[in-house]
Parts: sequence; C-alpha cells; structure tokens
Amino acid sequence: MQHVSSLREPLVTGNKTLHDVTQDISRHVEARPNARWMAALAGALVLLGIFFYSVYRTLWYGIGEWGLNKTVGWAWDITNFVWWVGIGHAGTLISAVLLLFRQKWRSSINRAAEAMTIFAVICAAMYPVLHLGRPWLAYWVFPLQNTFGSLWVNFNSPLLWDVFAISTYFTVSLVFWYTGLVPDFATIRDRAKGPIAKVAYSLLSMGWTGSAKHWSRYETVSLILAGVSTPLVLSVHTIVSMDFATSVVPGWHTTIFPPYFVAGAIFSGFAMVLTLMLITRVVFKLEDYITMEHIALMNKIMMITGSIVGVAYITEFFIAWYSQVEFEQYAFINRATGPYWWAYWSMMTCNVITPQLVWIRKVRYSIPLTFVLSIIVNIGMWFERFVIIVTSLHRDYLPSSWVMFSPTIIDIGIYVGTMGLFFTLFLLFAKFFPVVNMAEVKTVLKYTVDNGPTYTGHDPHHLTRSTPAASAPSAATPHH
Repeated sequence: MQHVSSLREPLVTGNKTLHDVTQDISRHVEARPNARWMAALAGALVLLGIFFYSVYRTLWYGIGEWGLNKTVGWAWDITNFVWWVGIGHAGTLISAVLLLFRQKWRSSINRAAEAMTIFAVICAAMYPVLHLGRPWLAYWVFPLQNTFGSLWVNFNSPLLWDVFAISTYFTVSLVFWYTGLVPDFATIRDRAKGPIAKVAYSLLSMGWTGSAKHWSRYETVSLILAGVSTPLVLSVHTIVSMDFATSVVPGWHTTIFPPYFVAGAIFSGFAMVLTLMLITRVVFKLEDYITMEHIALMNKIMMITGSIVGVAYITEFFIAWYSQVEFEQYAFINRATGPYWWAYWSMMTCNVITPQLVWIRKVRYSIPLTFVLSIIVNIGMWFERFVIIVTSLHRDYLPSSWVMFSPTIIDIGIYVGTMGLFFTLFLLFAKFFPVVNMAEVKTVLKYTVDNGPTYTGHDPHHLTRSTPAASAPSAATPHH
C-alpha cells in the first residue's frame, strides 16, 4: 500500500519494488536505440558538423573570422564561455550541496545533472582555446618548468585563475560522477547478455561486488568529494566574475560580481537541468522517478536564484548612481537606453519577471509551462552575459573609438555547434549509462511505500522489508 505524506508528495510513485527500479532504469541501457533517440542524435550530429566546419574556418583563417573589432575584443566567445560554465554549476550543486544537506529528492536527478556539468564544461573550455588563435600552444597557460627561458604564466592574471578553477572543477566533477556510476555499472554487468557489454561494464564497474566494505567506502568517498565540490560551486564562478571585476572598465569594475555571478550560474544551471530532465522523463518513460515534486522543488530554487539576480540588477544601478562616477553611470544608462536596449530588456524580462510566475502553484506543477520557462531563463541568462560584455565595451572612454558589434556566421556556427556537441554527448550518456541513479533511488523507496520496498518474483532470497542491504543495489544479487 502506498504511503502518502500529508506534507510532501512521494519521491517515487507507482508502488515500485527494488526489482522494478532496476528493471525500469536498466532497460534503456539494454534495449536497442528507439526511433526518437536516433532522430535526436541525428539532429545533434548535424549541429556538431556545423561546429567542426566553424572551428576549421577559425583555425585556417584566424580569429578575423569572428566579429571582434578593436573596441569589442571580447564578444560571443566570452559570452558563450561564461554561459556554458554557468550551466555546469547546477550539477555540482544538486550532487554535492544537496547530498551534504541530506536532501532525498536529489536522488532521481543528480546523475543527469552531473553529466550535464561535465559536458557543459567541455563546451565552455572550447572557447578560450579557440580564442588563443594558436590552440596548439594551449599548454602555455599551465605552470611549466623554466625550460622555455622564463615562466610563461602570469599568476596575477584572473584568466590564469580560470584555468586552475575550471580544470579543478572539471576533475572533481568527473570523479564524483564516475564514483556514483560504479554500483549501477555492476548491476548492468550482472544483467548483461552480450560478451561485449559484459566486458565493457565489468571494466567500468572496477570489481564492485556490493559488499558492506564496498558500500562503506563508496559512501565515504561520496561525502569527501561532496565536501570538496561544495566550495567549488562558489569559487569557480567567483573567479570567472573576476575576469571582469578586476578590470577598470565601467560596468565591470564592481564588487557585486562574485555573488551575482554565482547566483546567476545556479539559476541558468537549474533551468538547463529542468529542460533536460523533462525531455528525459518523456523519452525514457521515467515519470515515476522524476515526479512533479522534483519539478516543483527545482522550480522553487530557480525562482529564488532568479530573485537574487533581480536584486543584483537593481543594486548595480543603485551603486552606479551612488558612486557619482559619470562613466559608471553612463555605462548603465547606455545598457538600458542605448543601441543594445533590446538585449537589456530581453534580459530583464526573461530573468526577473518570468521566474516570478513560479509563485503560482499551477505554473510550478505544469510540465509545458516549466519547460517553456526553463528555455526562457537560459535565453535570458545568455542575454545577461552579452549585455555585461558587449555594452560595457562598445562605448568606452573615447567616443572616437565607439563601435557596434555584430556576430559573423562563424560566431553563430560555433555557438550552435557547441549545442550539438553538448546534446551529442548527453544523448550517448543517456543511452549507454543509467540516466537515473538506481542505488540512491532504492534508498528513498522507504519514504514512498508503507512497509518499505519488497522484492517480487520467484526469488529464493525474498525480502519484504527495507534493510540497508536491500535498499542498496547489490551487484552480488544477479537476479537484478
């Protein structure tokens, strides 16, 4: 009998047993690709082709293929870099911070969010490398021995801090993601019928047996990685914001940028997680695991971070007025009323006004409206980065050097192409890896079913109540 809390909806619906969880999540890995997945992959590969062509043009003809000019030296490249890094933030927040706070609702969405983090950081890393003009010399940004005659890197540069912050963030996120996958790989290994699948998942599961020792070490490592990852949520986008805040450009030189950028990153990251999870929920028929309660809770976080971003926008205008620095004041008046006014008001509408609709319960629990809202938020967050970067640069201290920026077809091609790269990687992940964390979903079943999860079927090891051993996906029980 289903136990329904008077305070909160169940985290897993449909009276699922432990066996049902394994069956429902594993079947997408084991079955042949369906037509919808193949169509989505074909579309992503087309965009990926555009990416490779645009990168070829950039490398062959140089950065002159982009729309940059003497005044606007940063434009679409850094806009898209910051946008992708921001999207990568929600994965670590969902995985690490919510784990430390013992939030059970993270269990169904953390796996896809962690994967999204890794793929978004890969897309972001493309831009600084391409912007070097000579990407084959990208290793010069790392601290090298003095075999070149002098130390190449400048430790005073926030751009170098980016290299350390993002490479650390990527490494920790990758290890955290892979660690969480090991028990599920073992479950699929035990169910695998083909020799290739058996060998592949045996290697990936690294000898996991589901013993008490393995589970103890798994939980210890997860908590340590969560503890390491949590400061990274704050540090990575703080350092990205310092690319701007440590300069003397009006509109950039402000101390509000670190908290403002972190809130904006979590805001856009949760919007992308919502977009992906709503699609995954339908394509893989996971409605019982990614429930309306998950969607509503994510909507609430998006609304809170959107409100923080809105306060930051207002604070920027107040500080510009309060400073009585005419260049700073002009920078913000120019954003709202200058030639790029349409980008500024698109940003305000998408990021400040639209998320407030989540206060309405019907919007919060509506799948179509949530899906549209998540896309609108990511459009707004892209405009935010564009407004901060381009409108602050295109009119500087010398009116004689004022100029407008417009992207070229190669600029647009690389941006659209990184979306192709992102979705290609995500679709391959969703097909060959369990998209929902079976191990953690099984541990929350006891909050869903009256007497704890039960096994069903002709199994001599019949269990009727949830125990620590039963609630974990033991790879030593091949009947899973």
